[in-house]
Amino acid sequence: MNALGSYLIKLIKAQGPITIATFMAEALGNAKYGYYMKKDPFGQKGDFTTAPEISQMFGEMIGLWHGINWLNMGSPDKTHLIEIGPGRGTLMQDVLRTMKVIPGLMDAIEVHLVEMSPALKTIQAEKLKGYKAPIWHNRISDALANARGEPVLIIANEFFDALPVRQFQKTDNGWHERLLCLNKKDEFVIQLAPAPSPEQIIPSALHRADEGSIVGICTVGENILAEIAEHIQQFCGAALIIDYGHDTHGTGDTLQAVQNHDYADILSNPGDVDLTTHVDFLRLKEIALASETRTYGPKGQGEFLKSLGIEERTKVLLAKASEKQRTDIQAAFHRLTDDSEMGSLFKVLALTDKSLTDVIGFEE
Repeated sequence: MNALGSYLIKLIKAQGPITIATFMAEALGNAKYGYYMKKDPFGQKGDFTTAPEISQMFGEMIGLWHGINWLNMGSPDKTHLIEIGPGRGTLMQDVLRTMKVIPGLMDAIEVHLVEMSPALKTIQAEKLKGYKAPIWHNRISDALANARGEPVLIIANEFFDALPVRQFQKTDNGWHERLLCLNKKDEFVIQLAPAPSPEQIIPSALHRADEGSIVGICTVGENILAEIAEHIQQFCGAALIIDYGHDTHGTGDTLQAVQNHDYADILSNPGDVDLTTHVDFLRLKEIALASETRTYGPKGQGEFLKSLGIEERTKVLLAKASEKQRTDIQAAFHRLTDDSEMGSLFKVLALTDKSLTDVIGFEE
């Protein structure tokens, strides 16, 4: 058993079974042993590859989207560009390079990165050293407090899928929370809480789900989305959320572990593998609408990028590329946009204040 596993065994022995959300929070964010706190997990040498690491075109399209929103907001003199979960800083680097072409934008923005990993903060600082130094925050609430009274442009790419999720399973007498326990050999096992949970925790659309059905509830993600929507509603701005997930309330155990670009056992090496779950985009949209912000999507990533002009951008890059580069560019375009790759599984949800018009990328 690794170090975090031993810590969790002691924790369960001391206080009893823990929720799946607690397990995820410790596995990913434990200050000493957490997955994101120990190393750089991105890229070919990491455990998984995100869209910004596949091609510069991804970040260019996002930079274009937010740049046009800034113009349509009336080009405010002070705007806060916030990325939540900025990875290695590659996406922000591509976004800022694209924003340079819009007169006045670079002078107006202040960059904020919401990042808890010391290792990744170091990489981000190096990646963005050609620009005005960003301001780092451990929580989105801190970044929004810094921007209080001023517009924001927010990016959250593959962020919500890594937030802690509570899991519940339907039985003949209601929904019981799934808990991480220990068997007689001190091995991790998942068992159901003896008493059912209050029914209002589960979306009403799922109350008639079949027995045995599993549902994940991401309270942390819901609270973060509410904070973002509240700020945008009060002080103007736009947010772009890109992740893999579903656009209806669904059931199923979507918690998975990834290591070395392949699936791994969820419980065997906590802190050494990445943990993710599918994002419930419909729930995020419901929360945004409750805050009276405008919402767009969710829309498939492939359609969204194509509507922003990624096909035209691909042609421009191909015209100047070597034979090897052409192969890489075409492969990247396929991976980002094709339904067999990231095109439909990954979805895009946007939030804006009610005064923002002509939002591109979501035309029917």
